[in-house]
Amino acid sequence: MSATSDQVQRLTITDIAKLHADGTRIAMLTVYDYPTAKLLDEAGIPLLLVGDSLGRVMLGYENEIPVSMADMLHHTSAVTRGARRAMVVADMPFLSYATPEVGIENAGRFLSEAGAQAVKVEGGVRTARTIETIVRSGIPVMGHIGWTPQGSNSMGKVRVLGKSVDQARSLLADAHAVEEAGAFAIVLELVPEQLAGAITERLRIPTIGIGAGAGCSGQVQVLTDLLGYDTWKPKHARAYANLRQTILDAAQAYRADVEGGTFPGQAETVRMDEAVLAEVLGNSELDRPAAPAGDAIPLDRDL
Repeated sequence: MSATSDQVQRLTITDIAKLHADGTRIAMLTVYDYPTAKLLDEAGIPLLLVGDSLGRVMLGYENEIPVSMADMLHHTSAVTRGARRAMVVADMPFLSYATPEVGIENAGRFLSEAGAQAVKVEGGVRTARTIETIVRSGIPVMGHIGWTPQGSNSMGKVRVLGKSVDQARSLLADAHAVEEAGAFAIVLELVPEQLAGAITERLRIPTIGIGAGAGCSGQVQVLTDLLGYDTWKPKHARAYANLRQTILDAAQAYRADVEGGTFPGQAETVRMDEAVLAEVLGNSELDRPAAPAGDAIPLDRDL
């Protein structure tokens, strides 16, 4: 058997395209750390997004805008070390792709420094040239249209986009611009179900929906929404666990055991040979200090 025959092969954009061509709906999740990436990889999630949502859900920022390249590189590196099979996509943070030149430099860092296989860029028509420049350099790009979190200051409150004629036409134009620029997939966020379905039918690349209905080629959720970390979740999310209560229960039980003196118990405790301890503490004949010699200097004598 070859020494490399048991190595896991990481998925590529070709594999994602094949899933799409075969009609397999594509599951994507956000992830921000090494141990969780290992678990999601083991679960068979094909696409892992190191989202700039880490600003809100992991770093305590009000929104995604303060997230820096340093933040994203740090977390992406952890994820790529944890996931061996899944394709890892890194979010390009705010202003990291303001021009095609800046975009290609920062996108390259995600691959060369953090080990990602692709990057995600928000915007449609307005960022198409940047997407094309990055793709032409050999870096796969996932697009993102509809509600784009990095544009929240100019877009107002979080809401579904595309209900009006003008908005719907604009999103159709954005989707086509992203595809023509060479993106391998596109996220549709907070888009009416019918419009998302129409966009999906008109594109050759897969669409990944979040709050865009079931007609997309795949779906993405923010991990903390999926796991039930908070008492509140967005309308478009579904909690598959209640880790908030699980973690609370575990932490409270631990505190009670510590306060009650029942943790650690014998199962969590290591003991040593009593004779060895006695020797270390000077309770054996060999360890008792000898009487001071007659010419020894008293310890309290002035020198």
